[in-house]
Amino acid sequence: MCHGAASATAVLIDSLPAMLGAESLRAISNAVISARKNSRSIIWGLGGHVIKTGLAPILIDLMRRGFVSSIALNGSGIIHDFEIAMIGSTSEDVDEALGQGAFGMAEETGYLINQALKDGAADKLGYGESVCRKLNQLNAGFAEYSLLAQAYQHNIPVTVHPTVGTDITNLHPNADGAAIGQTAHRDFRLMTSMVQGLNDGGVYLNVGSAVTLPEVFLKAVTVVRNLGLPLTDFVTANFDFIQHYRPNTNVVRRPVANGAGKGYSITGHHELMIPMLAAAIIASA
Repeated sequence: MCHGAASATAVLIDSLPAMLGAESLRAISNAVISARKNSRSIIWGLGGHVIKTGLAPILIDLMRRGFVSSIALNGSGIIHDFEIAMIGSTSEDVDEALGQGAFGMAEETGYLINQALKDGAADKLGYGESVCRKLNQLNAGFAEYSLLAQAYQHNIPVTVHPTVGTDITNLHPNADGAAIGQTAHRDFRLMTSMVQGLNDGGVYLNVGSAVTLPEVFLKAVTVVRNLGLPLTDFVTANFDFIQHYRPNTNVVRRPVANGAGKGYSITGHHELMIPMLAAAIIASA
């Protein structure tokens, strides 16, 4: 972002009312900036819709600026990003494909991701690193737009938390339940270590995952505390166009209850709110 654009964005953010959602957006932006300054975790938990709406380049820019310490994805998030890296686009017409029994059956996506997991399990890698490595080996033609590819190049950990039966890769003949489970479990352990880094000033942002990532985050929080490690004074936020029970309970409220931190809920379309948050962070940093 050039200096003129940053100045204009700062003016816009400052012009927003000092109340409710606008004040929450400022608070989250300031928390992210403070977390980077103090070398605390800034974890982005992303659902697949965030990738589908073309927001990866904005997140990649924040990554390069130091505002992303790790990324957590559900199964759909990694599928969409993988396809963008390989062919420059993603998604399909579910209504049309489902009637023909073709939904989710693109051979390349299923075969390559499942093969990546088999190879990664053999090498004792996590789910995210296994797929990131595969993209690097394939020299993906659109890697510059891929969150996975760019994270791998910048040594940013990507953890993936799949749900067997919900991801199209599970439909393919080379899907290996043992490899999926082994790599996903390794990623859960890795995410737990990242969550411990939230203590004393970190930020966890849940963007567009209504069930899986809020549940995984809550379990990671309880593991950290069960081990007797400190986990207080951190910020959580949920961004979605509809506020759901689990994100507001398992991200915004429970982990920071009893004075352990502060949670925020921001309602709005990802393609509007995430660019605004990124602009606020960059303009104020």
